[in-house]
Amino acid sequence: MFNKWLDPALLLLTTLSLLAGGIAQFAQRPEWAAMCWLSGSLVMALVLLVEIVRRLARREAGVDLIALLSIGAALVFEQMLVAAVIALMLASGRTLEFFTAQRAERELRALVDRAPRFAWLQELNDLRQIPVEQIQPGQTLLVRLGEVVPVDGRLLSPTATLDESALTGESLPVTRREGEPLRSGVANAGAPIQLMATQTAAQSTYAGVVRLAEAARRSRAPFVRLADRYALLFVPLTLLMAGLAWLWSGDPLRALAVLVVATPCPLILAVPIAIMSGISRAARRGILVKDGSTLEALAGAKQLFLDKTGTLTSGHARLQSVEVNGQVDPLHLLGLAASLAQASVHPISQAIVEAARQRRLPLSAPQEVAESPGSGLCGLIEGQRVRLGTLSFAQTEASVSDWATAMLRHMDYLACGGSFVEVDGALAGLLVFSDSLRRETPQTLRRLRNNGIERIVMLTGDRLETAEMIALSAGIDELRAGLTPEEKVRAVQEGCTRASTLMVGDGINDAPALAAATVGVAMGASGATASAEAAGVVLLVDRLDRLVEALQIARRTRHIAVQGVLAGMGLSLLAMTVAALGYLPPLAGAVVQEVIDVVIIFNALRALGASPGPGLRRLAGEHIDRLQDEHRQLNKVLSDLHQLAGNFARRPLEQAQTDLLELVDKLQASLASHERDDENTLYPLLTLSMPGEDPLSALSYGHREIFRCIHLLTRMSNDFSADPTTVPAEEIQHQLIRLDTLVQLHFDQEEELFRYLDRR
Repeated sequence: MFNKWLDPALLLLTTLSLLAGGIAQFAQRPEWAAMCWLSGSLVMALVLLVEIVRRLARREAGVDLIALLSIGAALVFEQMLVAAVIALMLASGRTLEFFTAQRAERELRALVDRAPRFAWLQELNDLRQIPVEQIQPGQTLLVRLGEVVPVDGRLLSPTATLDESALTGESLPVTRREGEPLRSGVANAGAPIQLMATQTAAQSTYAGVVRLAEAARRSRAPFVRLADRYALLFVPLTLLMAGLAWLWSGDPLRALAVLVVATPCPLILAVPIAIMSGISRAARRGILVKDGSTLEALAGAKQLFLDKTGTLTSGHARLQSVEVNGQVDPLHLLGLAASLAQASVHPISQAIVEAARQRRLPLSAPQEVAESPGSGLCGLIEGQRVRLGTLSFAQTEASVSDWATAMLRHMDYLACGGSFVEVDGALAGLLVFSDSLRRETPQTLRRLRNNGIERIVMLTGDRLETAEMIALSAGIDELRAGLTPEEKVRAVQEGCTRASTLMVGDGINDAPALAAATVGVAMGASGATASAEAAGVVLLVDRLDRLVEALQIARRTRHIAVQGVLAGMGLSLLAMTVAALGYLPPLAGAVVQEVIDVVIIFNALRALGASPGPGLRRLAGEHIDRLQDEHRQLNKVLSDLHQLAGNFARRPLEQAQTDLLELVDKLQASLASHERDDENTLYPLLTLSMPGEDPLSALSYGHREIFRCIHLLTRMSNDFSADPTTVPAEEIQHQLIRLDTLVQLHFDQEEELFRYLDRR
């Protein structure tokens, strides 16, 4: 506690000693004045000496050595008032750092301080208070108005109104329904609610958040220690300038003046205040940064690796359809699969069970269940042998049927997954699942590129054909599919050899890859518990767009820190030069140094605030003319597309195959190339001419849909040319009509935008 309040105590002591000396001097008692000033400066010198010795014992150099030399020199030259003023300036700078650091870390401290210590346990008609450490899964808890949910659980009450701002940064309350999971750390903003605990306190979401917040509060960034490394240059330079000033002028007070203005408070204060302010700003937005070194590394990131499931996509599989092979009742097939799936905790199995319960299907207890991780499971359901999983697992016969081949192609076209079901040795059907792309994903990736990310890579264990559609819809630069967890780690390690790398995953099964990256980012507060060691950054709200804010905060913080260091050193060197020439006496130099300190501190505190928006630029008229010319050059391709979309299914087979192949080649060579150039070159330029952070997100979505449609048409064309029976001509024509309509609408929107920009 004493160490915590040492700096304010020093400020009080040095202020009183300076005032007492001033009163004594006014009372014509110079010897008493000298003693008062001497006492305050000696205490400050003693504190600095102890700190420097401790640092030297750790083999650390420090620029605060100059501060000790300036006080010592003032005392040697019997400049007691100057020594007292220097001591006051140092104490005030340290105290400013103390209070600004207290303010900067208050969001992190609030996360730690609001952690619940007790919970209300409800057993039959008994309600008693117990420590949160004693809560066990399965117990029923009562959370009253204003109380914090103590552990992760499942809501038992019909509804709950919750304040999730501590985790997400969003101020508006949210409503949860019966059966929904609740995360610890959120506050009850409505009537008392009941929940069933699903985790212990140590395993819950908020415990991981608190651990990371504590680590962030205790951290001291390596970048902060860079200020100390400047001592290797700054201390000899200061002594050299002071010695030359004394030698050249013959006046020792000039050397003292140089030492006074060289007191390196700006160098010492700028970085730690900026770093802590940046971490605090991130915490306020639901972004928990483990330490200052992580914030610095995040600011330098140039490439991004992303897991697919749970990161680019929602990670929550939903049953899309039940496809049957022959005369099988779809609901009966779903009931059999769900009965078997009850024995597995795999997310797909849980999705099957949830779908069956939503349809109120009766489920039977599975028997003789055997699960093969990554493949599927089998067992007996009411005497029937059921196998559920991948095609190779579910289908026991060697040959793959035409129906199964068609279903695989159907899943590839739709970019979805599925589980095949075999009943008593016969392939009975397929359960098709969809894991939709997060709505914010495409716009987030565009904003990341605008903020300096040069390469975006998607890593997934899914099949290439399925992953390609997600990659095209999201706007990924490079796709690596079919990867094992070990291969993901190797891919990230290879990326780190080229540039500073971010790896974003769900924070649970991607922990090795997160640890391999320069900075690992865990999605969602659930990742805080599972990956507190692996991930340096945890997005407490399960939204990918918070990664953009994290990157912006980190880069702005680093800019402010570097700006403070350079400005502080520059101003100090300027003042040293003026002092060496004899134009700045020691006492005035101490005052000047204090002004520099205050300026640097307030500059560092800017990291607590939001980044200012960019200014708008006017787009040159020649750019608009060139864009309209490119559209006119594509008229021939668009005309061919429109014509084929109108009568493809009526054309003779050989002509249809030839025409489709030719059209696909034209679309890839001209239309896709044009839109890709627009996306990578034109749209970033247009964004600078329009208000808002991403004003072209809707038009960019049109690009991604065009890419996806062309890619799908290419695959359909190849399949249709190889075997026309595999893809109906009507299905291809439907896709042609969709692309034709989409391109026409997209071009009309761009033309309208060009006219708007041309009028400005």
